[in-house]
Amino acid sequence: MARLADAKPVILPTNISDNFLLKPEDLASKLNEKSRLLILCSPSNPTGSVYPKELLEEIADIVRKHPRLLVLSDEIYEHIIYPPAEHISFASLPGMWERTLTVNGFSKAFAMTGWRLGYLACPKHFVAACGKIQSQSTSGASSISQKAGVAALGLGYAGGEAVSTMVRAFQERRDFLVKSFRELEGVKISEPQGAFYLFIDFSSYYGTEVEGFGIITDSESLCRFLLDKAQVALVPGDAFGDDNCIRMSYAASLSTLQAAMKKIKEAMILLKPPVPVS
Repeated sequence: MARLADAKPVILPTNISDNFLLKPEDLASKLNEKSRLLILCSPSNPTGSVYPKELLEEIADIVRKHPRLLVLSDEIYEHIIYPPAEHISFASLPGMWERTLTVNGFSKAFAMTGWRLGYLACPKHFVAACGKIQSQSTSGASSISQKAGVAALGLGYAGGEAVSTMVRAFQERRDFLVKSFRELEGVKISEPQGAFYLFIDFSSYYGTEVEGFGIITDSESLCRFLLDKAQVALVPGDAFGDDNCIRMSYAASLSTLQAAMKKIKEAMILLKPPVPVS
């Protein structure tokens, strides 16, 4: 998307040891007079990481030093968050409303993934500019999506009890999967604080050769192996910029996830980490 807008994307890597949260000093080192837009996603897809207020305040302090830098804050998983984590909207921080474009929508919190309905909250001049492009690309949201959105808003603040019940179910699934993956040798995992994804580091298994399949060389071949041997569909981490990891969604029933985990563990018996894991 950045390249389509004739911009140059600058990727800021994060580490599983830091729960995939960026370090302010790393951000500061990447910014210069040409920097125009900082994209934040909290709660995050694919990692499930949630930025605490203290870290967001440090990021805001850095943003203030660059007058031409805007912030695009993707907060679509705002209501899918697990205590004690809490969601802090970046635009709510002092001085950030004027330069923040907040992106949100109904697809995740209200399980409306087939009825795409999103929105942008920011100063009017930014909305007007975005509207000119949007009106010539998708024209507008369908009447069905709009009706569904009105019904969602009628559930009450943050979706009321219906969304609370869903989030508790997600947390139960998360806890089961985190415990299960931690039982696998050589697997590194960061416990997600929001959204409904795990981003799991399986890189210690790269280099393993499996009879009848071949060598596990990267996240894509590992996902193909698990699809072939366990009949479980996962997403290669290279699609998200980290080839060490694979993404697993737990937007499925607990019984389905339990069956999937059983098959994954059976398949992993065929693999032995080729190098010692510290």
